Amino acid sequence: MLTSRRGFIRNAVAFGAAASASPYLFAESAAAKPFFEISLAEWSLHKSLFANKISNLDFPVIAKKQYGISAVEYVNQFFKDKAEDKKYLSELLLRCRDNGVKNHLIMIDGEGELGSLSEPERTKAVENHYKWVDAAHYLGCQTVRVNAFGKGSAADVQQAAAAGLNKLGEYAQKAGLNVIVENHGSYSSNGEWLLATIKKVNRSNVGILPDFGNFCVRRDTGELYQGKCIEEYDKYKAVQEWMPVSKGVSAKTFDFDAAGNCIETDYNKMFRIIKESGFKGYVGIEYEGETLGEEDGIKKTKALLERVAKTLG
Repeated sequence: MLTSRRGFIRNAVAFGAAASASPYLFAESAAAKPFFEISLAEWSLHKSLFANKISNLDFPVIAKKQYGISAVEYVNQFFKDKAEDKKYLSELLLRCRDNGVKNHLIMIDGEGELGSLSEPERTKAVENHYKWVDAAHYLGCQTVRVNAFGKGSAADVQQAAAAGLNKLGEYAQKAGLNVIVENHGSYSSNGEWLLATIKKVNRSNVGILPDFGNFCVRRDTGELYQGKCIEEYDKYKAVQEWMPVSKGVSAKTFDFDAAGNCIETDYNKMFRIIKESGFKGYVGIEYEGETLGEEDGIKKTKALLERVAKTLG
C-alpha cells in the first residue's frame, strides 16, 4: 500500500523529532566502528602448530569460532609445501568461506635473501617468493609480508634489498597485491634504514609492516642476529616515520599488567600515532609471551585493542 504524501510528511517530521531528541544517536552509530580492523596472525598459535595440536587448515576456523576474529594472517612455514597445491588451497579457501573469514596476508620466510649482494642468489630468492604471491592471490589476500635480509654493509644490503623488493613488487602488482617488509631483525630493525630502503624501491604496492617488538640495533656480541640487545631504535619514532608507507600493523604483545595493558608497549601512545596517520587497515594480533598460554594471550591482546579503539574513538 502506498503511503500518502501527508503520511510521509508526518513520518518525516516524527523521524526528525526523534533525531533531535537523541542528537547522539547517529554519532554513536558512526563511532561504533573502530578506525582499524583486527586480524589474527598465525604465529600467535605457533606452539600449538609446531606440536601438531592444530593444523594450518584449522587456523581460520579457530580464529572465527574461538576468538571472534574474521581476518587471518598466515605464516608460510605452516604449509610450506602447499604453495602450489591447488587442492589444498581450495580446501583452505572453502573453510574460510564457510566460516566468513577473510584471508588478509601470508608471511613469507625461508625463501632466500631479497637483499643478497649476489645478483644470482637475489634473483633466485625473488623467484622463490613468486609461488607465495600466487598462493596469496588465489586465497584472496591483499598482501604478502617479506624480509629484507642480506649479508654485507648496511649501504650495500640496502641497495640490494631495494632491487630485490622492486622486482618482487613488480610481480605482485600484476596480481594486485602489496609487498610489505617487517622490521624483523638485522638492518630492518633500524627505522631509518628500513624507511630509506622502501623509498629507494619507490613502488606504491611496496611498504612496511610495523612490528612493535623488533627494534634491536646493537647487540653485546656485535652480531646482527645473536646476543643480548643493548640498544633499540625508538619504536614510537619508527612507527610515526613508517605509517605513511605502512599497509598493516603487527600488534606484538608479550606480557600484561593487572589492568590488561601491554607492559612493553604503550598501546594508547602507539595507536594515537597510528590513528593520526590516517591508517584504516588491519591490525594483526601477534602474541609471543611465555607467562600466558596462547589462548589467554590472544584474548588479552584483542581486549586491549578493542579498549584502545574505544578510547581513541
